[in-house]
Amino acid sequence: MVGLLESVLIIYLTRSLLAVAFLTSFGSSMLYGYNLAVVNSPAAYIKNFYNRSVVSRNGTIMDEESLTLMYSLTVSIFAIGGLVGSLMVGVLVTRFGRKGTVVNTSVLVFVASVLMGFSKVCGSPEMVIVGRFITGIHSGISLSVVPMYLGEIAPKNLRGFLGLVPSIFICVGVFSAQLLGLHELLGKEEHWPLLLSLVAVPTFIQLMLLPWFPESPRYLLIEKHNVHATITALKWYRSKCNIQEEIEEMQEEQRSLSSSDTLSVWQLLLDKSVRWQVLSVVVINIGMQLSGIDAIWFYTNDIFENAGIPAGEIQYTTVGTGAIEIIGGLIGCFTIEKLGRRPLVIGGFTIMGVCCAGITLSLILQVSLPFMRYISVTCVVGIIAGFCIGPAGVPFLMTAELFKQSHRPAAYIVGGSLNWISNFTVGFVFPFLQMSAGAYCYLVFAAVCCAVATYVYAFIPETKNKTFVEISRMFSKKEAVLETQALVAPGHVDTLKLRKMNGGYGTLENGSLELDSSSSAP
Repeated sequence: MVGLLESVLIIYLTRSLLAVAFLTSFGSSMLYGYNLAVVNSPAAYIKNFYNRSVVSRNGTIMDEESLTLMYSLTVSIFAIGGLVGSLMVGVLVTRFGRKGTVVNTSVLVFVASVLMGFSKVCGSPEMVIVGRFITGIHSGISLSVVPMYLGEIAPKNLRGFLGLVPSIFICVGVFSAQLLGLHELLGKEEHWPLLLSLVAVPTFIQLMLLPWFPESPRYLLIEKHNVHATITALKWYRSKCNIQEEIEEMQEEQRSLSSSDTLSVWQLLLDKSVRWQVLSVVVINIGMQLSGIDAIWFYTNDIFENAGIPAGEIQYTTVGTGAIEIIGGLIGCFTIEKLGRRPLVIGGFTIMGVCCAGITLSLILQVSLPFMRYISVTCVVGIIAGFCIGPAGVPFLMTAELFKQSHRPAAYIVGGSLNWISNFTVGFVFPFLQMSAGAYCYLVFAAVCCAVATYVYAFIPETKNKTFVEISRMFSKKEAVLETQALVAPGHVDTLKLRKMNGGYGTLENGSLELDSSSSAP
């Protein structure tokens, strides 16, 4: 089976596909992971800089509460910027295209890099905060656009593989920030502005190379109606496959749409034919953040300290968890086309739920049973690995797969905004939850993980190796069955006709489904 998978990858994974996946993930997705972790190592130095700046301006020292508030704003404003960026996705991808959006928004990274890099020289804490906000906007855009772009240029049998490449690079970004933040490298006080501004390097490489690659063929045909450009793009991204067959599949999707215009978020939410897809996107994106992964990253150092790891070595242990993230991401990426989406998501959330419950148990018992401290460390590793195997990347891939071209941008706005809101909420609420519930706070995350795994098992079908039209038909059947169950009254119905539903997934294209009176109860 592994040999078959390798042969499929060799046949369909062209150098152009691989290059675009690496360029967009390296120059955009990786920055999200990097910016999440980069402020942890130089936190004390940044606070010291803020204090000195205020002293030089006002002649007074900041109190501890004000300093903590200012630093918390520096950290959390990244998520606020991400929310703003996610709300801009629909307009940007419709106007500039998928690749065009990735290229044009690169300017945000350079602006942010200059602000943060020269903030110390200018003695301006505001430059750091504004820079973090701008990097958040860029991350909010790229977290949606990159998976959308890769999902549309990939053949159906490689959509999962390419769709998880960005999640690997997010893990690489976290690991890079942890590694460069070591005291032996850029973890010294004089180097923190450079550490924050290094985001410009991968984006510059992306900007030099990505414009040479074509736009998404689906965008060119379905939204721009440019057949010639579509054929050129497909020839660029394919080697040995039937291009005409793919074009016909895109045209079939185009015919199934009531309009080629991109739907707004409000229109998406009002479209009853895609209600199950919208609900699924809501559940998996909120669940991804409420799974406790952000809280684990927040609490990792304390758990390691309680396990007896010397304070001077905790930073190296944290780098080790970054390496585990990369390994988990690679496992998910290279098994998704063999196992499918559902096993990775269900398995990942289940592992996280069990480990969250394990952390609660170990924190309660470690006072009387010292060896439980090492169980807590194992559970931390398990949560991180479980998250990176599936829940870290598959939700973005599912958002691309569950919707047609006209619905997809609005779906990414919904999923992305909920993702960032949940991210901010966990970061804000968790310290208070920890103070009030103590070790039992992780049971909340365990319950969320189990609930999401159960929902995916019950309601989301497997989309591996299926075209967007085939996925549409799977949800059409689900919608038809659910409406039948809702409308058929027990004991009497002679004939039931399901109305024809136009547009979006969940569409019954022709005719109506009739239930013969003989099948009804007398």
